[in-house]
Amino acid sequence: MTATYLQMYSTLSAEGELRLDLREQEIPTPESNQVVIRVEATPINPSDLGVMFGWADMKNAKTTGSGKDTVLSAPVGEQGMKVMQARIGQSLLVGNEGAGTVIATGDSELAKSLDGKVVAAMGGGMYGQYRCVDAAVCLPLLPGCTAKDGASSFVNPLTALSMIETMRMEGHSALVHTAAASNLGQMLNRICMDDGVELVNIVRKEEQAQLLKGMGAKYVVNSSSENFMEELIDAIHATGATLAFDATGGGTLASTILSAMEAAAARTPGAYSIYGSVKHKQVYLYGGLDTSATVLTRGYGMAWGVGGWLLPNFLARAGMDVAARLRTRVANELKTTFASHYTDEISLVEALQAEIVEHYNAKSTGKKILLCPQK
Repeated sequence: MTATYLQMYSTLSAEGELRLDLREQEIPTPESNQVVIRVEATPINPSDLGVMFGWADMKNAKTTGSGKDTVLSAPVGEQGMKVMQARIGQSLLVGNEGAGTVIATGDSELAKSLDGKVVAAMGGGMYGQYRCVDAAVCLPLLPGCTAKDGASSFVNPLTALSMIETMRMEGHSALVHTAAASNLGQMLNRICMDDGVELVNIVRKEEQAQLLKGMGAKYVVNSSSENFMEELIDAIHATGATLAFDATGGGTLASTILSAMEAAAARTPGAYSIYGSVKHKQVYLYGGLDTSATVLTRGYGMAWGVGGWLLPNFLARAGMDVAARLRTRVANELKTTFASHYTDEISLVEALQAEIVEHYNAKSTGKKILLCPQK
């Protein structure tokens, strides 16, 4: 093991420049309940892109330097500087989750039990060659599972499982999900089929619809279809879905879903009143694929809500027992229900190349990039 390693940072200057670079760090000595992970695989998720680039104009990004001195920079406009004002001058660690081999531990029983094991962790700062984290945040992988198998063990799997937990906690019986052909969407479909939960999938393209139908998805509607609204109402009526998770965030899709829920409810005798349907209809915005304003055209009665939803906030509310149960299921089904598929693998240096950034920052459905810090 070398004495130093490379770590990626994202920094916003007061002059309006976003900068991503690699910095040489000393490998830390773990404290009592900590472990040092040799990070071997870490995914690039939409939530990571938000920390990496924020509101920077990535169409005008450029790369300078080479090797460990590679730097990616991009301008930030006036509006972006206002939104990211709290970030000015701060160097932020990048990378929510990843997996690798534990190469050093503290002296606690839990830490020592992980020595030499392949683990996944959601400790932040995973876009580096090594990471020191609390042993409690590590998920030991089962024998036969590699770091690449476990790289995406937290964000997508726990998000999908927590959507269903939210559904049950809040008294709903079925779900609507947008951007449904994504890696997360495919996981959610597998969970719903295994658990007997009705799911309405909203996609943008016919090939995405065929992908999900090929997996066994029963209800798939294409938002680009001329009959989208009619098909959405039919699917919601058939499932009774009154809860939706929207990955787009902006635009009119959340409002359209609420309108479809109201129209579906109107088909059921006794479910309608002068104030609209009695059953509460809820859309949670959990992503920002559409950065425009969220537009609500109210026409769905008074029993509805639109709000933000974030995985860490839900897990904190649900409690440690629920979180532990979900993590155990992920570990047990890592190569089946929660398997992730990647379209490319890149190094830390390649992640700072402007032409490669343009590729993975496009947020294309079904295209997921794996960052391999040891590459």
